[in-house]
This record gives sequence, structure tokens and C-alpha cells, in this order.
Amino acid sequence: MPFWELQRQLGIDVDRWLLRQSMAQPYGKAAACHAFEREWVECGHGLGQTRARRECQPEYEDFMECMHRTKLAVRLRTILEQRDKMIKEGKYTPPDLHKGKEEPRP
Repeated sequence: MPFWELQRQLGIDVDRWLLRQSMAQPYGKAAACHAFEREWVECGHGLGQTRARRECQPEYEDFMECMHRTKLAVRLRTILEQRDKMIKEGKYTPPDLHKGKEEPRP
């Protein structure tokens, strides 16, 4: 297609902004979510947008979780709610250092 060749001829890369983790990283090390992004891109390569959304959903969800940590935040919130509930019921007493009462430092 002539449009895609135009990008190469002009020396621009429109898709680069999509691939955040694949960009050149400082010190030449791969970014934290690079592996998840690569799996997602490899899965969807050549499938087309509609089919890739359906067939590559697990890879995309893994990549988004690595980037945004939404499932981790929900899990942490649940744990903290359970802890607060146990404290109110008197089944759990947090240690002094968790209450803000630390030992005085010399």
C-alpha cells in the first residue's frame, strides 16, 4: 500500500507512540513490561484490529495489568478492608510500628 510506504519514505513512525515499552530505554535495559507488550504485539500481528481484540485479549490484559497495576490495587484494597474489619472485631492487633508508635532512635 502506498500510504504505509509514505511513512518509511518520510522517515516517520506513526506506530511508535503505541509501543511505549519497545522504545529505546536508558542504559540499554528492557523496560519492566516489555515482555508483555511483545507477546501482545506478536499475537495481534497480521490479524487485523477486530480479530486481534477477540483473540489476543489475555495478552492485552496482562500487558495492561503490568502497566497500570489495577488488579493489584483492587487486591490490596480488599486486604486492607479485611484488616480493618478484623481490627474492629478485636481479632487482630497491629504491631506498634504500624500504629505510628516507633521506638525512639538514639
